[in-house]
Amino acid sequence: MSEFQESNQKRWSHLRKVLERPGPFSHPEFEPSSEILDFIMSSCKLLVIGAGGLGCELLKDLALLGFKNIHVIDMDTIDLSNLNRQFLFRHKDIGSSKAEIAASFINKKIPGCQVIPHFSKIQDFDENFYRQFHIIVCGLDSIVARRWINGMLVSMLNYDDGVLDQQSVIPMVDGGTEGFKGNARVILPGMSACVECTLDLYPPQVNYPLCTIANTPRLPEHCIEYVKLILWPQENPFNVPLDGDDTQHIAWIYEKSMERSLQFNIPGITYRLVQGVVKHIIPAVASTNAVIAGICATEVFKIATSCCVPMNNYMVFNDVDGIYTYTYEAEKKEDCLVCSQTPQILEIKDPNKMKLRQLLELLAESAAYQMKTPGLTTVIDGRNKTLYMATIKSIEERTRDNLNKSLVELGLRDGQDILVADVTSPTTLIIKLKYVIDDVEMK
Repeated sequence: MSEFQESNQKRWSHLRKVLERPGPFSHPEFEPSSEILDFIMSSCKLLVIGAGGLGCELLKDLALLGFKNIHVIDMDTIDLSNLNRQFLFRHKDIGSSKAEIAASFINKKIPGCQVIPHFSKIQDFDENFYRQFHIIVCGLDSIVARRWINGMLVSMLNYDDGVLDQQSVIPMVDGGTEGFKGNARVILPGMSACVECTLDLYPPQVNYPLCTIANTPRLPEHCIEYVKLILWPQENPFNVPLDGDDTQHIAWIYEKSMERSLQFNIPGITYRLVQGVVKHIIPAVASTNAVIAGICATEVFKIATSCCVPMNNYMVFNDVDGIYTYTYEAEKKEDCLVCSQTPQILEIKDPNKMKLRQLLELLAESAAYQMKTPGLTTVIDGRNKTLYMATIKSIEERTRDNLNKSLVELGLRDGQDILVADVTSPTTLIIKLKYVIDDVEMK
């Protein structure tokens, strides 16, 4: 045996001890074999979503565990404020793609590892791209992005007479941090609780109904969200996606928000407020990222090798006062908007009084839906009808009058199917209206 081969054998000896012999915590179906390490190093394909504070730690941990075939997606560029915790980046990297610099760093430091970067949004890829991976690992700071990738993985499931084909299940390991708190979870789409099942576990998000933002703003945040969600896509001032770390972008949002606030006589717009609304600033602590990434990487290793039983299925971590962890099983929601096989029923108390505007606000503000920019269409008398869509200017102008019409005036009947498109889901959701007056179902 050559010196290099001997060194390589020693390097992975700690993993071989786990993979080549059984242990008290082994999975019931675990069969010790030297081929498992070969699978990790040559065949297992991982996707890491996010190359920020958590993503940098994940890439490092997974590469050091022996995974060599890793893809990473991130749409952001490196900012000076990232350098205190996103350790794969240096001052010279400011302005460059996070995914590309992180991949380059890992590839140089860990021999044989091939990290392939994607400087883009997760929404830029279709299901054929996601099907190629054995496991998907999320290090995101966006609940919208979590919901989107969760919806994508659920939409890829195959059922035969209502029975889930487990070969179509791609496990997702998700981590999240906020200051000294964090969580890690293992999601088996279609089998365990998904992101949508446990949406109420996430910190409350401030959602502003798009119809209010576009037509009747009352708060300075409404003005900023209008510029961010509507004006920026329409005018595309710099011909690039909005970057909350780019001072030119923030300055443009600030200027346009001021104009709109003056138009509606709404005081309170400041440059700092604009930054906060655009970037959804969340405090980050490097040590918390390291802990959560370590837990997530361990779960990926357990799923890929079956050497141990994976976490079942949600763990919280808190080191504000000492160190506290707790693991429990989050249960599937029987009427989950995404992963349940049952139709979604939306009860309407009085369809003669409820305006379409109120229906949109319900979809945005309700804990069950928490949508961002829902666009509604339906089929009436065999013809497709767009009820309202704010993301396309021409359609928004054409359907704006519908906002003040009641559901009955719009021709929506009891049992009507409403098709809802939103940035939180890669697929169109179908919601069935159920009219109830004085708690008596309409016949």
